[in-house]
Amino acid sequence: ITVVTWNVGTAMPPNDVTSLLHLNTGETNDVDMIAIGLQEVNSKINKRLKDALFTDQWSELFMDVLSPFHFILVSTVRMQGVILLVFAKYYHLPFLQDIQTDCTRTGLGGYWGNKGGVSVRLSIFGHMVCFLNCHLPAHLEKAEQRKEDFATILHMQQFEGPVANGILDHDLVFWFGDLNFRIESLDICFVKYAIDSNVLSQLWEKDQLNIAKNTWPVLRGFQEGPLNFPPTFKFDVGTNKYDSSAKKRKPAWTDRILWKIKPPSKGFGAGGHRPSQGVLSVSQLCYCSHMEYTVSDHKPVAAIFAVQFASKVDKPLVEIYVADEWSRPEQAVVRYKMAVGFHRSSWDWIGLYRVGFRHPKDYVSYVWARSDDGERCLEKQLCAQVMFAEEALPKGNGEYILGYYSNTSSSIAGVTEPFQISLPRSEEGSSSTDSSGSSSEEDDSTLVLLAPKSRSPSPGKMKRHRSRSPSLAKFQGLILRPSSRDRGTSRSPSPQGRRSLPRNIPTIHLPQEELGHHGVKSKELGQAAGSPEGSLFYQTVQEQGGLRRVSADSSLARADPRNLGLLPALRLEMIDQALGRRWENADQGYYPCRRMSPTSPPSCGTSPKEGHSP
Repeated sequence: ITVVTWNVGTAMPPNDVTSLLHLNTGETNDVDMIAIGLQEVNSKINKRLKDALFTDQWSELFMDVLSPFHFILVSTVRMQGVILLVFAKYYHLPFLQDIQTDCTRTGLGGYWGNKGGVSVRLSIFGHMVCFLNCHLPAHLEKAEQRKEDFATILHMQQFEGPVANGILDHDLVFWFGDLNFRIESLDICFVKYAIDSNVLSQLWEKDQLNIAKNTWPVLRGFQEGPLNFPPTFKFDVGTNKYDSSAKKRKPAWTDRILWKIKPPSKGFGAGGHRPSQGVLSVSQLCYCSHMEYTVSDHKPVAAIFAVQFASKVDKPLVEIYVADEWSRPEQAVVRYKMAVGFHRSSWDWIGLYRVGFRHPKDYVSYVWARSDDGERCLEKQLCAQVMFAEEALPKGNGEYILGYYSNTSSSIAGVTEPFQISLPRSEEGSSSTDSSGSSSEEDDSTLVLLAPKSRSPSPGKMKRHRSRSPSLAKFQGLILRPSSRDRGTSRSPSPQGRRSLPRNIPTIHLPQEELGHHGVKSKELGQAAGSPEGSLFYQTVQEQGGLRRVSADSSLARADPRNLGLLPALRLEMIDQALGRRWENADQGYYPCRRMSPTSPPSCGTSPKEGHSP
């Protein structure tokens, strides 16, 4: 397991982070998981708005760099400028379960998230492990405040489930981040002399964290490797020189990585057996800073651990069987077998991934794992079977992987080995004709999607590449109107949000049933959304003041699950076009519908003379 911490000081990402992650070395082949903790990621309002639409640039960078090495983003959590990313090799995904995240604000008395902690906890081969990334208060005299904040984080963060409800209840805890501990007593001249003379051991006994580990009960049991690298704070940005400003801050090891193994329980365990000693062992193979990165006033710190479990779960919850090669569409048959005790859901699905995919929602195609005899197969331990439609299969040659995504656990419960797909490419002429035909039928209607909470990914086939820094300024003369449903959604980084919608959106044929201006009420919509099927999607189209509804049998109701709730719904209009239509309606004494939220009834066709707002 590799752990990295870096206070990036609101800087833009560097071009290359391979040395930071210890890639292109012999160590990479042995690393199974990577946890990356960032602090002070730019969280100004304009950056947060952009990150709400697209994945933040730091997360994009790490996914881009790690995916060629078969690392998949398992989980991520963000609290303002504090981000935690956890990656793992794709073949470990079925054995990473019970994934949960939490965050605790400690800035401004707990109301501001510039300081605090974010965590990802999960079961790794049946053992509970927690990664905790913290940014604690700064300055030499705030040592007691750092202790109180850390104790608050440990107390506040609680997880669901029968085991490991608190952070320290986990079998193994990695605690890292900008912990902001300083060097006491010694003046800056002696500290710099010890650094230049490479006698760092003379500074260790005055390090506040080393002192606290021996005196603070809350830190009892936490371990750290020797600090054989220079203090990582504070540098002049763009250089390897310590602070030369008027403040001349004293160098300090503010960026740290520690771990704690849960002590074995006393007495007798289940079955009357005394628990074995040494169930879990951790060895630190590397603990170093990276002076080559100068974009921040902090230097990043990395550590590599060898973790040895006494036992491990080595059978996945879902086993998937597939042919070695798909050369014909009729070969795209998937058989799968679920383990006893697996909590199957009707919203589970099987994704087809290209080798080198970035996260569980980064699939090429999918098929619902809904089999008529699914429950019988689960009870009798039989194989269920589904098939990919021909139009859903990728054309050309390539290596792919199948993964069973469990909606209950929000994780991949089974994967296959890579296999080959070799299907002939379709004629480009027909695709271009289809594209032009569909675009000619488009209108300027407003599309609002009303649906239950999304169970998986978002409509359509997504592009694989896009700029890490999308700029809205290039769309001159456009109005961006987010739907009110998305205004309150989480602004945490979402890997699903990075990909743009497809250019060729299938034409949706609407039923001809016309409803009056007040024919659909919010109560009726609420009843429809809460129907037993749970998969009804309604489309409200504002067209000449009328409303139309799409039934559950339409193609919209069967939309790709890449999740209709993760991508903001936007309406793009030319300014002249939008204003022209508004002026035309005003001249006629008619005011267009205005929907305050996707679930509220429209207020249409009234003029100010009637006592209503337009």
